Amino acid sequence: MQHRLEIKILDNRLGCDFPLPQYATQGSAGLDLRAMLETPLELLPNECELVPTGMAIHIAEPGIAGMILPRSGLGHRYGIVLGNLIGLIDSDYQGQLLVSCWNRSDTPFRIEIGERIAQLILVPVLQAELIVVDEFMESTRGASGFGHSGKH
Repeated sequence: MQHRLEIKILDNRLGCDFPLPQYATQGSAGLDLRAMLETPLELLPNECELVPTGMAIHIAEPGIAGMILPRSGLGHRYGIVLGNLIGLIDSDYQGQLLVSCWNRSDTPFRIEIGERIAQLILVPVLQAELIVVDEFMESTRGASGFGHSGKH
């Protein structure tokens, strides 16, 4: 099912010198976000920087949220992940998308202008009405927490 996603171009190189985000295949879940930097960024080990994407979005549907996720290849090969692990974009946010890039490796990493650094996905959102109770109905698991089902 397709949803509308309004985007505002904040960096004129996006859509001219570098392509707008697009789905790579019919089955792709994410849109690649690019580093719209003025100059390449040398990300030192354990350093974290906010990187502009050159665009703002407005989802406008209260039942949809955006999530910024790391690109698996950058994370696995080079240790470049998101400083906040996952970025959450509310449906009413209209500002520029910034990507918190964290170099968790022990080697500097150079982010080039226009490089694909993260991906944006849209996900359904359910808002809950909180109901205060004295007790919960019993369940099979109950309050058993971390590791309750064993190592396997």
